Amino acid sequence: MPTNMTLFSINAILIFSTDDRTRILTKYYSAPHAPLHAPPGSSYPGANPYPTVKDQKAFEKGLMDKTNKQTSDVILYDNRVVVFKMEGDVMLYVVGGADENEVLLFSVVLALRDSLNILLKTSTDKRTIIENYDLVALAIDEIVDDGIILETDPVIIASRVSKPPAQDMVNMKNIDLSEQGLLNVWEFGKQKLAERMRQGL
Repeated sequence: MPTNMTLFSINAILIFSTDDRTRILTKYYSAPHAPLHAPPGSSYPGANPYPTVKDQKAFEKGLMDKTNKQTSDVILYDNRVVVFKMEGDVMLYVVGGADENEVLLFSVVLALRDSLNILLKTSTDKRTIIENYDLVALAIDEIVDDGIILETDPVIIASRVSKPPAQDMVNMKNIDLSEQGLLNVWEFGKQKLAERMRQGL
């Protein structure tokens, strides 16, 4: 019988404030499709173990208590592998299943931390995250979609999320898109190509 192979690996991404232990941003994931042999309503490996807000808050409170004075970055809590990083006055958590690869989960939390450092420029703290909530949520969506890891390169994540500065945008008012304008561009390109080829010979 074949093993149950899936790309689903992330149960949750959590960002908490360490000062007052409030949740800043939390995303819980369920596997997009239940296995064929799983009865409806049952608990299968990719099912969201915390379907209600009450369950989520209980898990989060216990997790904060457990990681408050930890020196390591990886723990096993509530039959879940949890990797975390402290950055400024916030804690970044990535939660996976008990049989998930810790190195893979750790690469996700590092991608999140580094992409937030690139996007937020100043510092990754509670106030900056709340002020740039849209960028943070988009960065998380670029890293993980429905519990499936999409990207872990922080530069690529930041480039997909960030808006180009106004001075780098092309001014479309000065571009002639008429037929004569396109012919002028074509002739200019032919001349430059001919000059380059003459220089190369």
